[in-house]
Amino acid sequence: MDTIGIIPARYGATRFDGKLLADLCGKPVIQHTWENAKKSKSIEDLLIATDDKRIYNVAKGFGAKAVYTSKAHKSGSDRLTEVVSQFEAKIIVNIQADEPLLHPSMIDNIVDPLVRDKNIQMATLCHKIESEHELFDRNIVKVVIDRKGFALYFSRAAIPYKPRSIHNGNRIVNCYKHIGLYAYTRDFLFTFKSLPQSTLEKIEKLEQLRVIENGYKIKVVETKYDTVGIDTPEDLARAVEVIQGSKQLSFL
Repeated sequence: MDTIGIIPARYGATRFDGKLLADLCGKPVIQHTWENAKKSKSIEDLLIATDDKRIYNVAKGFGAKAVYTSKAHKSGSDRLTEVVSQFEAKIIVNIQADEPLLHPSMIDNIVDPLVRDKNIQMATLCHKIESEHELFDRNIVKVVIDRKGFALYFSRAAIPYKPRSIHNGNRIVNCYKHIGLYAYTRDFLFTFKSLPQSTLEKIEKLEQLRVIENGYKIKVVETKYDTVGIDTPEDLARAVEVIQGSKQLSFL
């Protein structure tokens, strides 16, 4: 097996407890995520990894492969390594469980660089920011990218910060939000787990900064598809509007 997708899933969430099992147009949030991820052409198997009986039972109920993991894990990547140790896959895709509007091609987009270039060990996604609300929203992570498409920095702040020159006509330019979908080579996933938590990671509370601060690179692929990550009840309401057709996401 070359590539597997894993959806780490826990019940608790600071701003929206139990969000993965919240109803979204007749299905729990996590089922939408799983169904969309299953349509990816790049992954050969897909699992939901959880330490919660409620999520496990619901996942089994809609036909997913679900596995129990330790409750001691502090992050989704830690949960991944426990599951991956049971498989021989070369590439592992970490799929955020709270991304019910995930487009299947987004998975294909981050797997492709690792397949084509053996020097790339980790890849993720970005999407152009089109509004000042997104740019200055600290719940939305931003990313700055170098000329070769590798991440320079991730932040909850507006980066790059050019308040008088961010616009080109009516559009914001050179500003990207990070979409938290990751692909790793098997070896690098275990390297990542072994790295000590970094200073920048602690400050920003962004796990991916550990990679950059330790001198490794993250390939960033721009996607034309936007998403709605479910962090609050308001996000859930927005996702309902998108699914029902009363609101559209940007597709660039």
